[in-house]
Amino acid sequence: MDDDALTNRFDFEVAVVGGGAAGLAGALALVRARRSVLVIDSGGPRNAPAAHVHGYLGLDGEDPAGFLARGRAEVTGYGGRIRPGRAVAADRLPGGGFLVRCGDGSTVRASRLLVATGLVDELPAVPGLRERWGRDVLHCPYCHGWEVRDQAVAVLADGPLAVHQAGLWRQWTRRITLLSHTWRLTDAERELLAARGVAVAEGEVTGILTGADGGSGSGGGSGGAHGGSGSGGADDGAGGGGRARAGGGDRLTGMSLAGGGTVACRALVVAPRFTARSGVLTGLGLPTTALERDGHILGTCVESDPLTGATALPGVWAAGNVTAPMEKVAGAVAQGERAGVAVNADLIEAETARELAAYRAARRADGGAASS
Repeated sequence: MDDDALTNRFDFEVAVVGGGAAGLAGALALVRARRSVLVIDSGGPRNAPAAHVHGYLGLDGEDPAGFLARGRAEVTGYGGRIRPGRAVAADRLPGGGFLVRCGDGSTVRASRLLVATGLVDELPAVPGLRERWGRDVLHCPYCHGWEVRDQAVAVLADGPLAVHQAGLWRQWTRRITLLSHTWRLTDAERELLAARGVAVAEGEVTGILTGADGGSGSGGGSGGAHGGSGSGGADDGAGGGGRARAGGGDRLTGMSLAGGGTVACRALVVAPRFTARSGVLTGLGLPTTALERDGHILGTCVESDPLTGATALPGVWAAGNVTAPMEKVAGAVAQGERAGVAVNADLIEAETARELAAYRAARRADGGAASS
């Protein structure tokens, strides 16, 4: 254990902000390295609306809540601490380390900081859409595509990703319709869609149509693993801005268009704007970076080293969706573990430097005493 922790300069060697997949994976690596770790977690993971995690080897179909519960038990089983709450800010302490401020007024002093605060999925402003997010309003085909295979799927075009999404989802079903909505398609985009066999429905989307669930709907609330790496507010994978998990009893049947037209579908694909939850880093001066495609802003993220998770701020690491919005649960776990390993290595390097300095000082003192 670090000397600073033993002398009560710090409450913990490492504070992990965010108790989702990335944060817990980082914490697990650290507690197994015999580090004192506190995870600050406000709950509400990004994939909370989904009923299952998909695409995670050995855990396909896992319940997201159960997955995180086991992760928390593993961390605490090795002596880690988990504190419910929201980390709202962090300041650098004189002489090194950080003071993390929580929403309830409490503070935590830590030598190192691992930020796994996730992101917010900012959804298109279509009435009824948010309530079905993660059920039959979807984003990632690798998370949800199998569950709606061969069914009618509509893609909402309100940004530059829509045509790409339509072509991608075409792998899971040939029954794809792109809803032009607010996006003006170019001739090249129309040609590409036609080549892929994607129909285009013109007009702005005004709402969602639902009907009774006959038991064979668009996956029955089966969600995906995409980004399920955290908890809302100040936790990795956070998203949706308080979106509700849709209950059973109905299913998506189509979309209504301005002018009275409708398009039948069993699932709607959207492209959320990904906004990094980086407020805890504001006081430290670490800005977010814009994610762009063809001149359009798709969201924001915190830049970090892809191998270690190290940020531009000494002593601060980041992992999960806050740095990689497209990461799924398995990837977020890998990022978190790598960051935890890197934090431990950094602590060892600092400890070794102190021990070497003390050793040399003792040798000099011994030499001076001998010569006298």
